[in-house]
Amino acid sequence: MLRKIRKKRGQSTLEYIILVAVLIALFAVFLPGIFRSEVQEAMEYGTNGMLDMANRLSESRPKG
Repeated sequence: MLRKIRKKRGQSTLEYIILVAVLIALFAVFLPGIFRSEVQEAMEYGTNGMLDMANRLSESRPKG
């Protein structure tokens, strides 16, 4: 006899990731003041890091 393979009824990892992403998006939309400063700080940190690396690279080039 062949038995039918049952599909899992539980949530997959992808479904949990989608749920978390939706919750973060909702918080960002309805509570923008809380996230605005954190996002701005992260962007400034990344920008400063890239500028520092660009300066290091330009200083390490031989002049001529």
